[in-house]
Amino acid sequence: MKNGDIMTANNNLGAAQENYAKFLSMLKFGTIAVALVAVLVVILIS
Repeated sequence: MKNGDIMTANNNLGAAQENYAKFLSMLKFGTIAVALVAVLVVILIS
């Protein structure tokens, strides 16, 4: 069994889905933060 398979072992999908939801929320926040930084950099360069 690989390390990545431990979370989904024994049909324990609840923990995997919870971590996936946290990952998606962090991804959304990260995307917004990167967009704001990019806009700020463009404004400073202009």
